[in-house]
Amino acid sequence: MKKVHYQVEIECPKEKVFSIMLDEAHYRKWTAEFNPTSHYEGTWEEGSKILFLGETEDGEKAGMQSEIAKMDPNTFISIKHLGMLEKGKKTPFENELYENYYFEEQEGTTLLKVEMDTEDDWMDYFGKTWPKALKKLKEICEKNF
Repeated sequence: MKKVHYQVEIECPKEKVFSIMLDEAHYRKWTAEFNPTSHYEGTWEEGSKILFLGETEDGEKAGMQSEIAKMDPNTFISIKHLGMLEKGKKTPFENELYENYYFEEQEGTTLLKVEMDTEDDWMDYFGKTWPKALKKLKEICEKNF
């Protein structure tokens, strides 16, 4: 298990970045870098279950079953990933996997930091994809500010 880190500086206040990042329509746009059909089902309330989904090449719904472990609006989000969802079957993870977001504002600019637990098999994929997704989020936030 490895912990990976990514970050992006966005020219708008952290409240705006937070709001845009979680907005359902905007979420689909910036996470399309991971999967063109990426979306979520559920809510971002602390303690709630949430599904992060997309379609496979076969057109089937797949993704991760997760829980919002901690929600401090405009400051911090911690997502605990519980397992995979494939072909209607839930497969729990053996290890606890977290994905954390930190929103730090300095003079109207937001530094968004992402920290994520992952397995070695996914290192290259995330190393290529996270920077693209964060660049897209930056573009969306700055365009809508």
